[in-house]
Amino acid sequence: MWNALPFRSALLVVLVASVAAARGRDVNVRSAYIHGRQDERVVRLYVTPEAATVLRFQQPCVAAGTWLLGWEGRFEPVACAGKRVLVEPLQPLEPEERFILRVLLADGTEVPLTLVGATKEEGRWPDQQVNVFIEPETREALQEQLKNARKREDGLLEDVRRFHRQDTPDHALAKLLASGAIKQTPFKRWRKRVFKGEGADTTVQIYSGKAKAAVLFTVTNRDPSKPWRLLETRLVTIRPGEDPEPYVFGDTKPFALRSDREEIAPGETGNVAVVVDGRAFRTDTGSARLLLEIYREDGWRQAYVLLDERLARE
Repeated sequence: MWNALPFRSALLVVLVASVAAARGRDVNVRSAYIHGRQDERVVRLYVTPEAATVLRFQQPCVAAGTWLLGWEGRFEPVACAGKRVLVEPLQPLEPEERFILRVLLADGTEVPLTLVGATKEEGRWPDQQVNVFIEPETREALQEQLKNARKREDGLLEDVRRFHRQDTPDHALAKLLASGAIKQTPFKRWRKRVFKGEGADTTVQIYSGKAKAAVLFTVTNRDPSKPWRLLETRLVTIRPGEDPEPYVFGDTKPFALRSDREEIAPGETGNVAVVVDGRAFRTDTGSARLLLEIYREDGWRQAYVLLDERLARE
């Protein structure tokens, strides 16, 4: 880790955490509705070794009649407990691989399911919990379908609001930074540091601009098999003398974010750019330093930067 600069030149401090506190994520929960005859039922489960998948049924499962074909060496033993079945791969599944899971329920119903590898594609994210309904015409299932429909509608409305919020000049500047077109922006580089972290190397470049500051994180994924994905970015106020390790509960501030790709493949490099308006440094009592953090998909903090309002020069 890089030590802080002397006080006279310390407009900012950059630290990259190779080991940091994990952050929570929303659980990916969905429902599967099984129609037709038993031999026509096809339900796909998207699994990954990064997360276990729990199946929830409306009645208890029978452990003796629940099995996964060809699981040895590829999965943990399938666990059947009450109305739940637990599936956990030991390694990623190849795109062409398919595994058949059969679950026997207490009333003698057999439920076949197909296990495939999860991907970043919409609709194929890792399943962490799947609620399985055998008789979708029941009141419970219909209520679940109505709840999911409302959830999808709320998600679409939020997407519209988010796209509207992101159509700003600051987002345009962040896009230029992320694409490498720094000369087309009004920013001047203030500091640059390179850090070695767990699974990834990060180059942090801090820019000063007229009434704005900017930070460019360039991440090189050193993991031999897993892609690097951005989970969350935070910009919060930090009190004088407050330690940014492990977590700061300051007031959140707005910012513009752009990245040049959805994920960074093993051995490749990608950019995450953030633009901060000078007004974000202002508080009711004057001004404050800001803590900018980026978290990768597994919930670990990849890097954080302390920003001083003098970066957003007039």
